[in-house]
Amino acid sequence: MKSIIKKKTYRAIYRLLDMVSPIQGDCGKLCNAACCTCGGDSMDQDGLDYDLGIYLLPGEEKLFTMKEDWLKWSVEYAEDYDFPDSWFGKVYFVRCKTPPVCPREARPLQCRFFPLAPHFSEEGKLQLILSTSELPYSCPLISEKIELNKKFIKATYTVWKHLVKDTLIFDLVEMDSNDRESMNIKYEVIYQ
Repeated sequence: MKSIIKKKTYRAIYRLLDMVSPIQGDCGKLCNAACCTCGGDSMDQDGLDYDLGIYLLPGEEKLFTMKEDWLKWSVEYAEDYDFPDSWFGKVYFVRCKTPPVCPREARPLQCRFFPLAPHFSEEGKLQLILSTSELPYSCPLISEKIELNKKFIKATYTVWKHLVKDTLIFDLVEMDSNDRESMNIKYEVIYQ
């Protein structure tokens, strides 16, 4: 699976997102970094194990050596999971081994975007919505409807406008959007 996004473009995206945050300050202080600390041996209220982590976007792995002492790496195959049909071959799944401490400047994109997610409207317009992913924790940014930093929202939208130019990433956003619509999942549009 080959992304058209170059390593230098991913670096520029990381730099742009380094300058913004969902709120003024570290949002992890609101919830004791629940999104980072709830993996590994954590269990939800139903007794289910979660090894919480994220998939890197196609080509994002170029920014890492796979020897980072703070990340646990898994290499999966797209065909074995719920990815778009255009995805084949290796996908990279990472988990933080040192929660809640990690090098903020090296956090993967999905960490940097949260709690926002890209969504295509029925007309095909790119929107940012609050994440609708089922999580084994409660994010105060979502549950308490804390107002997000406008610069964070705009920077995230700008990044997604560039990312969806890659057909693999476009296909992922389209699949996720279609899934939300077909399952009648309610979502809140934050920006379009």
